[in-house]
Amino acid sequence: MTGQTTDRVLTSYRIGDPDGAFPIYSAEGARLFPGRWNTAASPIIYSSEFYSTAMLEKLVHASAVMPPNQYSVRITIPNGLSYEVFQAANHPGWDGKAEEICKAYGLAWYDEQRSALLLVPSIPARIERNILINPRHPDARAISFALPEPVWWDDRLYAA
Repeated sequence: MTGQTTDRVLTSYRIGDPDGAFPIYSAEGARLFPGRWNTAASPIIYSSEFYSTAMLEKLVHASAVMPPNQYSVRITIPNGLSYEVFQAANHPGWDGKAEEICKAYGLAWYDEQRSALLLVPSIPARIERNILINPRHPDARAISFALPEPVWWDDRLYAA
């Protein structure tokens, strides 16, 4: 679905290292290390609809070895921003190990600047969504984020 605008203020979350090579709210990491929805030519900002989903996504990508010094930022998406929803049912195999379907979709969305936001399903939390931000889209300038806050990881997340 394209051409929609948010009808309320949305919040999303992102986790990273504020002292790392890239700011937490940045697409530079996605440019250097593309994810499921982007290529090096389409750097986007990955965020999650919920704090717990952001934690789960970080755990999945950390391969059970959590990087030190992890902080979260709360991202505020104002009312009236353009968004698109990825319709998973229309793209069989989108969630497979091969990421070509998602990369092609994300690249087209990014290049065409169809919206500031792309809402996609979270693979580890299927009924929740990740919110992808196209920093090149003019609407993306209206997005703000709070100061980073420490993430407290419960040791039980790593229990064998």
